[in-house]
Amino acid sequence: MQNMTKTTGSMTHTINSSIYGELLLHYQPRIIKTESENEQFLGVVEELLARPDLSPEEDALLELLVKLIEDFEGKCYQLNASTPRSRLLHLMDARSLQPSDLVELLGSSDTVIGVIDGQQEINSEQAKVLGQFFHVDPQLFLDN
Repeated sequence: MQNMTKTTGSMTHTINSSIYGELLLHYQPRIIKTESENEQFLGVVEELLARPDLSPEEDALLELLVKLIEDFEGKCYQLNASTPRSRLLHLMDARSLQPSDLVELLGSSDTVIGVIDGQQEINSEQAKVLGQFFHVDPQLFLDN
């Protein structure tokens, strides 16, 4: 049994190669070429996001799938059509979260309401916290 290490920020996770290999065998991630494949992998991402605690192997799979989906959608859709706010709302919807679920993350209900209503932009520190919470790249929550 081989293990790999993955460094995220200041944490290092050990990934069990056997477990990760089983996940790869089960889900068979690959370059997405069709809308059907994209929908399939979006379903897997939503399934993973719905889990309260991901193993390091599941987290690595989620990161890979998000990258594959971003690459496909970047080629097939106008990325400018989405905004940090719309991405946040989509992730909240996928996990059946209410605005009140983000108060502890963003600091206050006024901040959450401002972000959700589009009155306030997400700052880099909030993006980092949201990225960790949703297991996605924090840049998704920032205007580029």
